[in-house]
Parts: sequence; C-alpha cells; structure tokens
Amino acid sequence: CFADDTGLEIEALNGEPGVYSARYAGEHKSSEDNMQKVLTQLKDITNRNARFKTVIALIIDEKITCFEGIVEGQITTQKSGTEGFGYDPIFKPNGYEKTFSEMDLDEKNKISHRGKAIRKLTNWLINHLAN
Repeated sequence: CFADDTGLEIEALNGEPGVYSARYAGEHKSSEDNMQKVLTQLKDITNRNARFKTVIALIIDEKITCFEGIVEGQITTQKSGTEGFGYDPIFKPNGYEKTFSEMDLDEKNKISHRGKAIRKLTNWLINHLAN
C-alpha cells in the first residue's frame, strides 16, 4: 500500500499553501483560483522563493518507509505555458528560464519533485525486493 501528497511551499507565505495547495483558494475552487490567490498575495513581495515537495509513504509488512522529492524555484509574476497542471504555470525551477508549464513532460519529470520521489521509491523497491 502506498500514498502520496504534494504541496507548494512559498517562503514569503510561511510555507503556505503547503498541504492545502489543492484547495488553497477554497474547497470548491479551481487551480486557476489557487494560482490567482498566490499571485495576489505576492503582488508587492520581492521574495518569491518556493519549493514543491512530494512525499510518498509505502507500507510493507506494517513498516512505513517515506520517500521525499523537492525542487526549489521561484513564483513568477504571471502565468506562462500550457502544459502540466496546478501551479505549474507560475513555478520556475532554479536554473531554468521557463516554468514547469513551459516544459515538455520528459524535461519536467527529470527535475520535478514527484519524479525525484518516484525514483527514490523505485530504487528502494528494486533493492529490497531483489533480496
């Protein structure tokens, strides 16, 4: 059995939206509403440091093992790109000149928080199931 969750943590917002990322603007609001809330909150703020964090919890024989993936970046001042979902149009990973939403899936998966967590899980499974 396994479960995962992902959150966007914004430094200037004391780590918000965090685990509430999917419903940051309200319970029945859209990703568009969530992004707009973030952009509005950061309107006059220069510190736009943020990170995406994914944690996957795996339970085998009643033992829990967690795998974490993090990607650091910046919140842009406006949306850019058409790919991806969630906050991808306003998140630019450090070292890149484009948002997650401007990247193709292969490029994004190589550096994304979720990709990192899944690679850790996969490596763990290969090493532990082989024994």
